[in-house]
Amino acid sequence: MLLTEIDHVAIAVHDLDAAVDYYESTFGASVTHREVVESDGVQEALLAVADSYIQLIAPTSDESPVAKFLERRGEGLHHVGYRVDSCEQALTQLKDAGARLIDTEPRPGSRGTTIAFVHPKGALGTLIELVQEN
Repeated sequence: MLLTEIDHVAIAVHDLDAAVDYYESTFGASVTHREVVESDGVQEALLAVADSYIQLIAPTSDESPVAKFLERRGEGLHHVGYRVDSCEQALTQLKDAGARLIDTEPRPGSRGTTIAFVHPKGALGTLIELVQEN
């Protein structure tokens, strides 16, 4: 099996602090990691749920892909992150299977991970992030 577990479910939001407050007051969740990912134009907050995360993401600029997503679709589910043992191996396997990829090479992700994205048009309408913990 290529996917080892669910790493996170990403939710795009307009206001990261308000979204964090909602999850803290409504569900008792707490932020375990917060980071600005300049390469993706987002700020994120991770809230642990068992061995996985809810990843709240907000754009850092109007040019961010997440800003464009919010403009088109509004707040809500943005992508699902799945853990893999090797991002490079997973990309090779997916490419060989004819998958439509956004990233053809692994790249640095938040919290020291290695990541790559699979295009939603080739994945039943869902943006998929492959996540390798280093």
